Amino acid sequence: MQPLPPDLVPMIQQSLKGLFPDLLGMQLVEATPERVVATLEVLPSLCTLGNFLHGGAIMAFADTLGAVATVINAPPPDRTVTIESKTNFLGSAPVGTTVTGECTPLHRGRTTMTWQTRILDKDGKLLALVIQTQLVKRS
Repeated sequence: MQPLPPDLVPMIQQSLKGLFPDLLGMQLVEATPERVVATLEVLPSLCTLGNFLHGGAIMAFADTLGAVATVINAPPPDRTVTIESKTNFLGSAPVGTTVTGECTPLHRGRTTMTWQTRILDKDGKLLALVIQTQLVKRS
């Protein structure tokens, strides 16, 4: 694996500008081959009736973290696409709070990678657990 640039988090955040993760408002905090972490503010536009974070927003948040983790772990200029995702919803996040996503590897192969993303509230309570598999598309 090639060494990662020291300014990787700002580089990735910039590459997401204008795309769906930017629309969600996710903010990358950490990006290493072993762990990708980001936060997401629970805005009214991301909520269901009752003002709780929509499950689809949670899934999109986790999906992005798994994709970022795969790109970090794959040799350039390889790309990735999600081929499977499973979410368990265990709690809710009310509007005005911030959730954190922590993505770690379960499998990092040459053609597929599987990631586990834990979505946590500010107190560290597990709100959702997402396991996804990414296909590594060789360029």
